[in-house]
Amino acid sequence: MEVMKTYKMFIGGAFPRTESGRYYELTNPKGEFVANICRGSRKDFRNAAVAARAAQKSWAGKSAYNRSQIIYRIAEIMQQRKSQFVEELTKLGYTAAKANKEFDAAIDLLVYYAGWCDKYVQVSSAVNPVASSHFNFSIPEPTGLVSVIAHQDGPLVGLLQAFVPAIVGGNAVVVLASEKYAMSAVSLAEVLATSDVPGGVVNILTGFASELAPIMASHMDVNALVTFGLDRPLITSIAEACADSVKRLRIHPDIPTKGSLDLIMELQEIKTTWHPIEKISSSGSAY
Repeated sequence: MEVMKTYKMFIGGAFPRTESGRYYELTNPKGEFVANICRGSRKDFRNAAVAARAAQKSWAGKSAYNRSQIIYRIAEIMQQRKSQFVEELTKLGYTAAKANKEFDAAIDLLVYYAGWCDKYVQVSSAVNPVASSHFNFSIPEPTGLVSVIAHQDGPLVGLLQAFVPAIVGGNAVVVLASEKYAMSAVSLAEVLATSDVPGGVVNILTGFASELAPIMASHMDVNALVTFGLDRPLITSIAEACADSVKRLRIHPDIPTKGSLDLIMELQEIKTTWHPIEKISSSGSAY
């Protein structure tokens, strides 16, 4: 007898079922049953936000090179499970060729962002001219806790574009995966759990964007919300909630086809530091 897999969520480095006990049936384009998927709730999101907040500071405190190694390690482990990801995509209607192309593009994206970890600060920092005896530096720092709603049509590339740029920059994330491709999201969570990503840095929820997006937008401990492919009425409602909670909102209509420094920098705060310049008098003393 075939043992059917239970697709759970990924919160704080563990795989809990939704506290509500709800689920939805995932079907392929022919309407055939594929799997039962947890339907996340408000409490599930709160739990994920608590886990992300607890993990963010230590993640941001890691060296840029270490974060680069960890993201590259995700690609290594994911590559070892290629057949699983391709098979899941074909169950959901992809051809074998399209599934392989999607997988290869996902690996390329991880390697690309791993390379940015120890470079984006140098590229985006500045020494600013000031009319006083000071050095003035501007450097990027992570926003903090970021909620992300992945694109409905992005099983792997769309999911990775949703959260990898955020963690490159030292943020911790709570991601709402695509309803249609939740299987791929949970399988990716299994990769994260067996890589070196600390628990809580990436949390993946499954469920309905119409239900969870307003909760993500109104939560007071979330610093930013990033959306991909949402319809206009839902964007309008979450924009109002983000304004009420003074939260940064970034809206992307489509899945970016390539990696981008802009996706990293949109979740960075620019910190400016002043440092006095020590002058030497004609007598040789500092003043």
